[in-house]
Amino acid sequence: MTPHKIALIPGDGIGVDVTDAAVRVLQVAASRFGFALQTTRFDWSCETYLATGRMMPEDGIETLRGFDAIYLGAVGWPATVPDSVSLHGLLLPIRKAFDQYANIRPHRLLPGVTGPLRADGFDILCIRENTEGEYSGAGGRVHQGTGNEVAVETAIFTRKGVERILRFGFEQARARRKHLTSVTKSNAQRHSMVFWDEVTREVAADYPDVTVSMMHIDAMTAKMVMAPQDLDVIVASNLFGDILTDLGAAIQGGLGFAASANICPDRGNPSMFEPVHGSAPDIAGKNIANPIAAIWSGAMMLDHLGEAQAATAVMAAIEGATGKGVGIRPGSHGTAAITAAVLEALA
Repeated sequence: MTPHKIALIPGDGIGVDVTDAAVRVLQVAASRFGFALQTTRFDWSCETYLATGRMMPEDGIETLRGFDAIYLGAVGWPATVPDSVSLHGLLLPIRKAFDQYANIRPHRLLPGVTGPLRADGFDILCIRENTEGEYSGAGGRVHQGTGNEVAVETAIFTRKGVERILRFGFEQARARRKHLTSVTKSNAQRHSMVFWDEVTREVAADYPDVTVSMMHIDAMTAKMVMAPQDLDVIVASNLFGDILTDLGAAIQGGLGFAASANICPDRGNPSMFEPVHGSAPDIAGKNIANPIAAIWSGAMMLDHLGEAQAATAVMAAIEGATGKGVGIRPGSHGTAAITAAVLEALA
């Protein structure tokens, strides 16, 4: 049996709590379906930064390159390390170095979960461009600390980057309900977002079986609240996708259900899987954090590794737990109790 080699980076705060929970579930699934997960833990975190001046070692990227997938718990401890430092020191370098240009976030209500909207039955897959756009890091500041200070943040959009994320989105839509919505702000951003719209039309010609809608970001936020059931696949830039997916997490019941995958579609590099609820330092180690998003992200990892049966079983176990009312509201059950319920359902 050839094991899947998984790099575990629990990170900060509740990242440690939910990573431990997810790994327990994934190992049980692996045993049940006849494969092995060989995990190696890397304690790279804000504590690492305080001790060494780096979020990860200088050879961290090369160390991770030899793994089949990366599992990340959470990053951040803003009381001691600014988020701009922790983010640009660990998460973003991994995404860019391994060309994980497709960020995938599913948004739907799990059984037993009541979201804040009257709508139910929605199933949205948000595809976010993950390596360029507004988070490219191009820009700078001059005359800092003076009355003449200037800050410039330049969004970078390449034809290659925009086209490939749209094609990825169209392929997802083709496998689902054949409807894709491209989100921009081309009425105001007349260069980058008009360019995105043009590329959308060009790529759409290759997918005549997929219905295409084009919406501005402000209209999309309203659509996700008023009629989420009408949406299928959403494709957006790095910043717009970041915002929309947090809204998606809210309408599906909260960040405790917010799973995600950072995918390198050609599989030339390892992909990374993470819950996106943040590190929540105030509840770390208190058996409070909901591990469902972490376990769901683990199921996405299994599916990516080709273990579709195991992934389906883990998702069914999550749904079995929430269907019995476990973990459906913040604070309703602790980390251990939710993990136990998922393991019971999996068994």
